[in-house]
Amino acid sequence: MRTIIEREAMGERERVIVVTTRLLTPIGHLDVYGWERGLVAVVLPGQDHARVRARLAARLSGDRAQAIRFVADAAALRAVREQLEEYFAGTRRDFALELDPLGTPFQLHIWRLVTTIPYGTTVTYSALAQRLGCPRAVRAVGAAVAANPLPIVIPCHRVVGRDGRLTGFAGGLHCKAWLLEHERLHA
Repeated sequence: MRTIIEREAMGERERVIVVTTRLLTPIGHLDVYGWERGLVAVVLPGQDHARVRARLAARLSGDRAQAIRFVADAAALRAVREQLEEYFAGTRRDFALELDPLGTPFQLHIWRLVTTIPYGTTVTYSALAQRLGCPRAVRAVGAAVAANPLPIVIPCHRVVGRDGRLTGFAGGLHCKAWLLEHERLHA
């Protein structure tokens, strides 16, 4: 992605180019966003796309008041498309993509933990808090999981309630159930 996405000079400011493409999947359309540092967002069906774009623009513009330009460019996101297609075909269990999830240090730590949950399995929020070494931080862990900007790639759908119940997911519980069943069938 780095070689395709460049920054444009705009006088004293730079314009950050964010490439995007849409994929049709068994769960509906996914919109993916990337920039020079990697994949920044996977937007599930049912999520508010305008809100995601606004959040991306605010986070990527940073302190230097950079302008953000969204550009549709399927070629720049070819690897993302291919790996998501492989995942939905049941032939990919882990993603090998350059990622740049935008979050706090705590969120980034939780998202790294989530990527260690094996394909086809689930972990509870309390188990993640235990792994973190803070068993009482279940709500904070839940909030970090809910803020995951890269669902499926960072498999937050594998995190469930303490009794195994499906709880919150940006794409809806029906989408979470589909993803878990898909992985169970292909594990």
